Amino acid sequence: MAVDRSEIRAAARIVVAVVAASALAGIGWGLLVPAQHFLVVSGGRAASLTSESGHQFDAVALFLCAGLTVGVLSASAAWLWRSVRGPVVLVGLLIGSAVGAAATAVVGLGVAGLRFPDLPDAVAGQIVPVSPGLGTAMVLILQPLVAAFVYLVLASMSPRDDLGVSAAPAESAPAGDLPGAMPQQVHSRLEA
Repeated sequence: MAVDRSEIRAAARIVVAVVAASALAGIGWGLLVPAQHFLVVSGGRAASLTSESGHQFDAVALFLCAGLTVGVLSASAAWLWRSVRGPVVLVGLLIGSAVGAAATAVVGLGVAGLRFPDLPDAVAGQIVPVSPGLGTAMVLILQPLVAAFVYLVLASMSPRDDLGVSAAPAESAPAGDLPGAMPQQVHSRLEA
């Protein structure tokens, strides 16, 4: 199977669009994510406040929701581009989603870092907000995984072998002449 240049260009456009959408999601995550507050103790060390440890979960959960949303929307949008449906677009979607998840993390952590700057001169007894982290790089896998799943589910639900890329075949035969149609005599007996 030869790969058409238009499919490669479409896949490249999808990569760029998914990365851009992911960067916007990163900005949203960076603006929504809550800070984790710490109490500065002697020696420049900090102790986590009791009720603040849940914000680490909040940061990861919001990041996963952003990746889930971008994954579903980007796969659906790629599927709607009917003229280039197929494996090349799926590969572009996966590359865009993987790079996009990383872009979401980088941009989001940058925005959160601007919201909650480091305070190097904090004194003992002061409560300081700290920019949250993601905890693990495993959170980056959700967006490409969801994008691939949605695109493959849509492809599996397509009734046509070519995924609907070409125009639908015209039905020229009358209903009674189709293969498997009931003969006229049997049909008339059933109506009686």
